[in-house]
Amino acid sequence: MSAKYIFNPKKLLLLVFIGVVGLSGCKKFLDVNQDPNKPSTADPNLLLPVSQVAVGTVVGNYFQVYGNIWGQYWTQGPSASQYRSIERYNDPNTAFDQVWNRIYTKALINAQLIIDSKVGGVEQTKGIAYLTKAYTFQLATDAFGDIPVGDALQTTNLSPKYIAQAAVYDSIFNYIDKGVALIGVANAVKPPGSQDVVFQGDMAQWKAFANTLKLKAYLRLTNIDPAKASAGIAALYATSPVFLTKDASIKYSSTGGNDNPLYSEIVGLGKPQNLVASATAVDQFVANNDPRVLQLYVPVAGTTTVTTLVQGTFAQFPTSVVSTPSALVGASPNNAQSALAPVKFISASESYFLQAEAVARGWATGDVNDLFAKGINASFVATGITDAAIAATYITTARDGQLALTAAASPEAKVKAIITQKYYALCGFQGFEAWSEYRRTGYPDFLIISKAAPAGTAVGPRRMLYPNSESVTNLNYPGTIALNVPVWWGKKN
Repeated sequence: MSAKYIFNPKKLLLLVFIGVVGLSGCKKFLDVNQDPNKPSTADPNLLLPVSQVAVGTVVGNYFQVYGNIWGQYWTQGPSASQYRSIERYNDPNTAFDQVWNRIYTKALINAQLIIDSKVGGVEQTKGIAYLTKAYTFQLATDAFGDIPVGDALQTTNLSPKYIAQAAVYDSIFNYIDKGVALIGVANAVKPPGSQDVVFQGDMAQWKAFANTLKLKAYLRLTNIDPAKASAGIAALYATSPVFLTKDASIKYSSTGGNDNPLYSEIVGLGKPQNLVASATAVDQFVANNDPRVLQLYVPVAGTTTVTTLVQGTFAQFPTSVVSTPSALVGASPNNAQSALAPVKFISASESYFLQAEAVARGWATGDVNDLFAKGINASFVATGITDAAIAATYITTARDGQLALTAAASPEAKVKAIITQKYYALCGFQGFEAWSEYRRTGYPDFLIISKAAPAGTAVGPRRMLYPNSESVTNLNYPGTIALNVPVWWGKKN
């Protein structure tokens, strides 16, 4: 990916957005960073969007590309070459330097600066920082496995220790609880307001985010520690939690350099058609008569046909005209509306499917059929299909809709139906989450090995590689772990 976000920690980039009121009224601040080597005296509210937007760049660009390719929504286009190594499962360690740097020196360091700030009256902002920290550490550990946590944010420590994923998850739960306690402070002197580019200072939404994130984190443990997962979910539900019913997302604009980070990447590369429709996902949309396919991909001009490539066959069809992902998900090279595509941290649809899975496993109370339908409805609305009758027809008639859930005779079969439908809902918007759910559950069961992978490859990627930067700077570097080695919780796949 492009090198325009490389961070030099020896240079202090001053915060220039004092008085900023959110994305729409600011200068370009996607690359603004507070120097972690100097004490921060800035208002923590001004650091908050820096941390949040850094997370948005990770989720909406780096992880979006890997997730949507390895999750087989997208594949490398035949007329370009940027992501061929991803399809071939042979990216070098250096390919992950920038995203690791973005996670630690921008997203997490700025969140920690907020938490450590001596400025008074910013409890709610600190609460959001804890939740951002929890969310970001989960992204990192789900991608890489064991990672540095506590001493990683001590900026004088050049060789932070890696800790086991089980301990990382314990930290995540701890950070969520700390965040919830702080966002509940009602008398914040300096509330975050519109500096919070996710929920604009709405603490009720952040509480719902915290509950949904905790549910997701416990469900990650399903196959590695089901007792802990079920007990944690039971304890969560004992609090009568409210979960997200709207997307936790960053909305972008086409002015001031604040466009969708994936589209910004595409523009920086000269707008090549690197990303095209994968037959793996599209064939399943078509088999279900799913109208979302025409919202998520660009059909051939003058038709309603989405053309595809089998995953990894870019070299076999060099002159093929293949549909691109749509502007809705920020990946249509020649449609400037891509600049406006949101980056979703947790979507409303994902929230409903998480709840449905918890109920299907017998770990929570609720109506699994209703939650399943709400997850589909939320996805239809997110793709611009607002006619409830269209969604209702799909739910009742599609092969992988209510028919599949009703036919499921066991909790595992119900989970398969839920995760398969969740896969469709995550298409294009949340590729990394879809790939993670596949690694956790083995669903959907129709993913294939990329045709560009080395001969004899038996499994697809199960993790990302530790960056080369760690191998040359961190004395505690654990060594390269191959792409096909599952992360701690990825027992099934």
